[in-house]
Amino acid sequence: MSDFAFGTYRISDQNPQHIAALKEAINSGITMIDTSSNYMNGGAERAIALAFREFDDDIIEDIEVVSKFGYIQNDNMQRHLETPFDEVVEYSPSCFHSIAQTFIEDQLTHTLSRLQMQTLDCYLIHNPEYYLLDAINKGVDKDDRLDEMYKRLFDAFMALELEVKNRRIKSYGISSNSFSKPRSSEEFLPYEDLLTLAEDACAEIGNETHSFTTIELPINILELDGLKCASWSHENGLRVLANRPLNAQHEGLMYRLADYDESFEYYNHFNELMEVSDNEMLRPLFNLLEQLDDNKHKFGWLGDYDTFLYSEIIPHIKKALEVLDEENRAIMYNFIDMFLSEYRKMVAYECSKMTRVKLKEYFAECALSLQECALRFLMQRESIDFILVGMRKPSYVNEVMSLLD
Repeated sequence: MSDFAFGTYRISDQNPQHIAALKEAINSGITMIDTSSNYMNGGAERAIALAFREFDDDIIEDIEVVSKFGYIQNDNMQRHLETPFDEVVEYSPSCFHSIAQTFIEDQLTHTLSRLQMQTLDCYLIHNPEYYLLDAINKGVDKDDRLDEMYKRLFDAFMALELEVKNRRIKSYGISSNSFSKPRSSEEFLPYEDLLTLAEDACAEIGNETHSFTTIELPINILELDGLKCASWSHENGLRVLANRPLNAQHEGLMYRLADYDESFEYYNHFNELMEVSDNEMLRPLFNLLEQLDDNKHKFGWLGDYDTFLYSEIIPHIKKALEVLDEENRAIMYNFIDMFLSEYRKMVAYECSKMTRVKLKEYFAECALSLQECALRFLMQRESIDFILVGMRKPSYVNEVMSLLD
């Protein structure tokens, strides 16, 4: 049966609740924590270091930390603009990518510093297919782009084998969304030759045996193409980490495979804000709140709302409150913050109701919550070793870990 690992995608060293969740996971017997250099701009790795301070060395030694590299964003982007990194793929204005040997050495140094470690247990190439995606956009021939992809991976494997030799990492692998694509997809990343690349890189560096150990990819109850890669990995002695167990793509849409309770405080905050803003000065805010209430059931999934919140809602709120003085604006922000917290719960509740209706055929034989059905489905796959779950609250940790009992 698969085990659970603590995923740190949205974990921050600035959030005490996140640190508490990490500690609860360690106390609950978690044996793996998955992170990346770009998660919260390094904040996830710093959070792990903070949590580890509370435990004796013998406990920490039993926990494997897996981190990843590849993305050039935030601080890395600023560094790149000042002194460019090597072999950079400029995928989008806010997201560059590199798996060059010099970049690997640089990123590992920063990761070890943030984690306050001398040696990292496992280091993964994070979505190397960004080169493929860029080459597809540029019209590069399929054989040519795959040849270049394998060349870049071989160079990266040599750098990683050297880091093993230098004892800065114990093992390495690849985390790729493209492993979960259908083989017919242009974005599919063939994986059958990876072990040969690792063996050749190992021989080039002079190590006795290669240290390529790990494959990470999205697998969930709706996205099953990754099980083929997982089976191949399992048969070849590689372990498999399944990510996105509860965030699933289906027929071009995203779904959060989890049930959420309705907020019982929502209408108290909503009515209070509506009353306060029912005047000519705050009419734009009044109208916005009215629209939000009318549309809380129209978001496809929670991620759509989160994007809309930062791109549309917050800018509109800030503009609407410009008419107030600083003191009254601060008071209103406090009320709005409480409202938005409950509004998100209502959106999650509405999304989960819609998900149950649209995906009823996938959950017809499971009478449990959506999240428990989805996780138990993965727990029963022999080819999956660890299921990475985001657990940003201690209560989430307890809910997930209870499934192992």
